[in-house]
Amino acid sequence: MTALVLDCDGVLADTERHGHLPAFNATFEKFGLPVRWSEDDYAEKLRIGGGKERMASLFDDPAFAAATGGSDRTDQLRTWHRAKTDFFLQLVAQGRIPARPGIARIITDALQAGWTVAVASTSAADSVRAVLANAVGGATAERVPVFAGDIVPAKKPDPAIYRLTVDRLGLDPAETLVVEDSRNGLLAATRAGLGCLVTVNGYTRDEDFSEALLVVSELGDPGRPPVDVLADRCEARPGPYLTLDDLRACLEAQR
Repeated sequence: MTALVLDCDGVLADTERHGHLPAFNATFEKFGLPVRWSEDDYAEKLRIGGGKERMASLFDDPAFAAATGGSDRTDQLRTWHRAKTDFFLQLVAQGRIPARPGIARIITDALQAGWTVAVASTSAADSVRAVLANAVGGATAERVPVFAGDIVPAKKPDPAIYRLTVDRLGLDPAETLVVEDSRNGLLAATRAGLGCLVTVNGYTRDEDFSEALLVVSELGDPGRPPVDVLADRCEARPGPYLTLDDLRACLEAQR
């Protein structure tokens, strides 16, 4: 059984810049926290897997820790992250987080070809489901199982989320291709024994993707500028946009 497993943030949609960053800053403002993240600040925080974990890193600053002391940090982080998720969901509902080119087309084509398609992310499950439905439509989203949130004990680059997905769906690793956008995601996939295609974004374009089978600027769509191929280790040779044949070439190289 051929399977396509996609990350959410940066793969299904450009969520980091248009969704998560403004949602974090709205949360900081709501709770009167003495911090605002710029795009450069957030680029550094993206090295940390998981939203709660990024928030927890704020306590590494003694001044921040002192300003917010007196309460249980676990409870604080849970409350802040819940509010951040609510802000993020509002942005999705308002149509403020665009799907990445080619996502709806590739997922639809894969399902029509009889592939298993799933989403595996360590972001909050509600957020992932909302992004998926916004990107591909509700009817298609219902056909795509989602594995997300705190269902695994460790975030990417730990391979736990991909191992769980493979186990729950009974997938053959040799027949499973992951689509990721970051080095942490790539490492999670390859450490789980899965081949990985990378679609970079503005935050990740300069990261090391030497383990990836194929690295492209996006999946692409008819009518858009041609896809920029940054690395091709599977002889996919995509045209202006990626097709299932290109994904099959990645799988063949993985085998």
